[in-house]
Amino acid sequence: MYGRARRCSTCVLEIALRMQRPTLASTLASSSFLLVVGGFFSHSVNSRPTRSSSMYPGFRSHPQPGHPMHPDRRGMFYRFYDRYRIFNDRRTRPFPFRFYWEDFGVPVLTIHNVDPCIEENGDNHRTSRYELMTRQDDGARLVVRRGQEFYLHLSLSRDYNSSIDGISIVFTLDDVRTPQHGHGTLVATALVHPGEISEAAWQTTIDGRGPNFLRIKVVTSANAIIGRWKMDIDTKNKESEGAVSYTMDHPFYLICNPWCKDDTVYLDGEAERQEYVLAEDGLIWRGSHNRLRPSVWKYAQFERDILDCALHLMNQVGKVRASGRNDPVIITRCLSAAVNSPDDNGAVMGNWSDDYGGGTPPTRWMGSQKILQQYYKTKKPVKYGQCWVFSGVLATICRTLGIPCRVVTNYSSAHDTQSSLTVDYFVNAEGKIMEELNSDSIWNFHVWNEVWMTRLDLSPDCSGWQVIDATPQELSEGAYRCGPASVAAVKKGEVLRPYDNAFLFAEVNADKVYWRYNGPTQPLKLVRKDMYGIGQLISTKAVGRWTREDITHTYKYPEKSDDERGAMLKALRQSESLFSRYYLNEEFNDVMFTFELRDDIIIGQPFSVVLLIKNRNSTMEYRVSVILRVETVLYTGRVGDPVKRLHIDRLVRPGVLEEIRMDVSWEEYGPRLLDQCAFNIACLATVKDTNFEYFAQDDFRVRKPDIKIMLHNDAVVGQTLHASAKFRNPLPIPLRKGRFLIEGPGLDEQLKLKLSEPVEVDADAECSFSMMPKLEGRARIAAKFYSRELEDVDGHSYNFIVKSAKIINSE
Repeated sequence: MYGRARRCSTCVLEIALRMQRPTLASTLASSSFLLVVGGFFSHSVNSRPTRSSSMYPGFRSHPQPGHPMHPDRRGMFYRFYDRYRIFNDRRTRPFPFRFYWEDFGVPVLTIHNVDPCIEENGDNHRTSRYELMTRQDDGARLVVRRGQEFYLHLSLSRDYNSSIDGISIVFTLDDVRTPQHGHGTLVATALVHPGEISEAAWQTTIDGRGPNFLRIKVVTSANAIIGRWKMDIDTKNKESEGAVSYTMDHPFYLICNPWCKDDTVYLDGEAERQEYVLAEDGLIWRGSHNRLRPSVWKYAQFERDILDCALHLMNQVGKVRASGRNDPVIITRCLSAAVNSPDDNGAVMGNWSDDYGGGTPPTRWMGSQKILQQYYKTKKPVKYGQCWVFSGVLATICRTLGIPCRVVTNYSSAHDTQSSLTVDYFVNAEGKIMEELNSDSIWNFHVWNEVWMTRLDLSPDCSGWQVIDATPQELSEGAYRCGPASVAAVKKGEVLRPYDNAFLFAEVNADKVYWRYNGPTQPLKLVRKDMYGIGQLISTKAVGRWTREDITHTYKYPEKSDDERGAMLKALRQSESLFSRYYLNEEFNDVMFTFELRDDIIIGQPFSVVLLIKNRNSTMEYRVSVILRVETVLYTGRVGDPVKRLHIDRLVRPGVLEEIRMDVSWEEYGPRLLDQCAFNIACLATVKDTNFEYFAQDDFRVRKPDIKIMLHNDAVVGQTLHASAKFRNPLPIPLRKGRFLIEGPGLDEQLKLKLSEPVEVDADAECSFSMMPKLEGRARIAAKFYSRELEDVDGHSYNFIVKSAKIINSE
């Protein structure tokens, strides 16, 4: 990291100039002197510079060169400062003050070079994996975490003498039009000796010295603004008014610090920090509550352009005001809007239409790197994403900014549009859900993020994990965003806490209510309520292990417990919906029917829907009319095409358990499958002679095969690793135009491998590939396959160790 030195009139004010007037300009071109404003300005950081009383001192001339020379060639630079220490280097603007000559006499200490100690600071701050820290083409950039010391090595023109040399460092937030001390965007601090304490918010201390050398320790504030910071180092001679300013060519990056106890994102536990801040890949769960499906996601938070893209999304897209860029509550709330595109052309464009023309289907993304790099290059939303894509990208952005973040999946997730804390379904006489009347929905799964922070705006018990959600569902304060919502507050039913707690509470704890619709002039009939079907198996990746951790207990009390119902009633009483008041005052006691779903069905195989009917009366028999329906469904709950329907009447004798079965073959469901292979199975049962009706529904998905990955040799840094991937075709038809996508250690870009031949029935789809790992440590290979007939097949290897070449050679 390099910079340049400039002559200035004080440690904070430097003036060397060029005038536009022809006479003075020609004088400058042929002279070897410095012009300084009449008298020297005395100033503080927060005050306007003022002129001294001496306006017209005598001139001292310097030897003249034999031929005219451009002022810049003479090392003469000018700088205009305003009251906020903002300077203007426009060379055509005339300087607005009078000037005079001054001979400094004693040479001013000059900085020749500043070494940002990339390797040392990177290790101390755990930032050495950022591509910025290892960039070769245009120089490395320093990335450090706030609230923790970092070091600079100064190469000087002579030995530092504390009796005559004064050094101050001025930090200015980049991309801010008017930095101000009061807003935290301008920080000026004097260099002090060990044991001394500066009154500045940031501390700069001499940590070591030598011939023509100083080692400087800089400690930023634990609540400093995150972003790019410019650095100017001013050196002044105390025996005269001479001063020189050295400006770093590249700004340094300041991010949040989960290792600093004074930072609001401090996270206790090294294993948790490794998982939620430093881990570059993880698992995202999809599927349905009865068939969970994990997929590998590469966060790539340290790769090229990712940190710059995150700052762009925070500053330009999310429009976080400069003074608020130190607060993770403000930052994450704005980022949840900046990642989606409806409001502000954010990073990802959503698409739930099952038509992905002009873009990439959401199921083909394997990580955030390509999405964010493409967005940063074009500044246009990347097509297309769904909830797990939004969540994966937002996790990358938070982690690259130093905010602990994890991806969370909620199965059977409610989307309550009316803030009634219930999800209402309207069913016709055929047992079909009436989409035109249903504004609420239940998603098979929904993926959001949790970020860890102290909530200074709430009571202490609301700190910890906070939900943020970038999927554009509902407007919040005029934008498609959600959170941060305290998980602890959601569990207690405190739906009025900021931000969006009521919406989140409904997603995990609402009740399903089914209404029988008999026509526009007939009253609705309540046929069933389900208090326990929403918010199931809330899942995230376990710390340090590639397994699922169930965190449902952090969102809700155990189902059917007094605490669980108490939280629900508390939330209902705080709701402003008239419908929720009506529902609160009603009682629901109906008969239960039970589905037995054969949930381990591989795609291509037939499956069965089994309805169990229990007559709990010991003396009476009942005739029951049953309609079973199977329809395809998007994971958002929107019903697609009908697959099969069965209408049957059955006499159920006292105390008898009856079974009704409907078999569904591949030929019946295959042509109608949607991208998540999910079905909605519904039952409408009427008990004759009683006019009692019962409606229930459930989600079901057929399982896709898993890709198996084999390593054919040991993984060693700098050596080729050979591997292969394969799976067996489960369909009764060939797979045409198949392609494998591969992610792994040492790959700068995703591998795309096209199969030359169709994959026949019961044959293996297989590919071989190689890569060259660059870093030692744990690694993992992920693969995805798609073809015309079969999409979104994926798999990953188990963790393996990439060894150092030195270790292999020593063995």
